[in-house]
Amino acid sequence: MKRTSSVTVAAILLVASLSGCTSIRQQTAEAVAVLNPTQGSIAQGTIYFSRATDGVRLDGEITGLKPGQHGFHIHEKGDCSAPDAASAGGHYNPTGMPHAAPYDVQRHIGDLGNIRADASGIAKFSQVDHAARLDGPNSIIGHAVIIHADPDDYKTQPAGNAGKRVACGVIVKQ
Repeated sequence: MKRTSSVTVAAILLVASLSGCTSIRQQTAEAVAVLNPTQGSIAQGTIYFSRATDGVRLDGEITGLKPGQHGFHIHEKGDCSAPDAASAGGHYNPTGMPHAAPYDVQRHIGDLGNIRADASGIAKFSQVDHAARLDGPNSIIGHAVIIHADPDDYKTQPAGNAGKRVACGVIVKQ
């Protein structure tokens, strides 16, 4: 009986500690974007932004996507009011660089690459972006995050041929 109780307590503690990971990220995040679907889409989710040693950590979960890769960008305006999110403008590019992959030195600050949705249409991700900043003249605060229907090809100018916008949310300080 005592062994069963110990195993049960250990299991409860493990579940509690694992579920606390998300809460810790939410609590330490300095900004958040709540993404809502564009017209005709069901994609939605939340992305948390926190400082990292060399940039900004993004932790997110997006649901309602088709399985596979989807372009993931920060756009120039913090406006998701248009039904297709065209009100968010183009990629956030205050330094005048060409569109490229997130690991390229010369790229839009808004070029975050692709996220991958599993067979259930859920994309969970955690990544550090080295160009993004949460303060200063090129801060991403107040800009929109867009999830696209298709993958970013990292080369087509100016936006990577990532297709229609399926979700949009504005990055706000917590």
